[in-house]
Amino acid sequence: MKSSVYLNTLTKTAIMKKKIIGSIVGGLILFIWQALSHTVLMLHADQEKYTANQDAILNFLGTQLQEEGDYVMPNFPPGTSMQDMQKQGEAFTGKPWARISFHKVYDMNMTMPLIRTFLVDFVLVLLLCWILFEFAKAGFGKIFLCSLIVGLIAFLNQAYTGYIWYHTAGIYADLTDAVVSWGLCGIWLGWWLRKK
Repeated sequence: MKSSVYLNTLTKTAIMKKKIIGSIVGGLILFIWQALSHTVLMLHADQEKYTANQDAILNFLGTQLQEEGDYVMPNFPPGTSMQDMQKQGEAFTGKPWARISFHKVYDMNMTMPLIRTFLVDFVLVLLLCWILFEFAKAGFGKIFLCSLIVGLIAFLNQAYTGYIWYHTAGIYADLTDAVVSWGLCGIWLGWWLRKK
């Protein structure tokens, strides 16, 4: 009786160790890919374009927008009726529009965002490990495929859905990020977590 409890505890400890190590390394894989994608590889350059008029635009926005937040222009004032929205929408058709994310203060401190990003990546992979351990016999292929599916779910739910509505730049970079980062994570987890 004592030996079976000991073996059960040992097995649970070994599984937890596998999940934690798998999540730390998997989180690092996601984190490193995100860093490379946004810096060295410059995949997201279309999402962060430069304009020589930035000072004038920022100064103007600072005088026109009182609150931090995301804005879509043109838009309708709160309480506008559906009938008025339709009329105004027709008037907007064919004219310029913009999405603006406005912040009053520029802060270059990257320490906390980097820490939080890695913690999120770690938790994401830990959740994936938990799902994978629910499979009775998960081999390399199934683990890799599940990891890739998680990346595609995240891409389709967030980046692609936003693209459908707002035609955001960099959609192919977002798809590349999802496939490459979660694919690499799947290769690691497929090797590390596979059932023997």
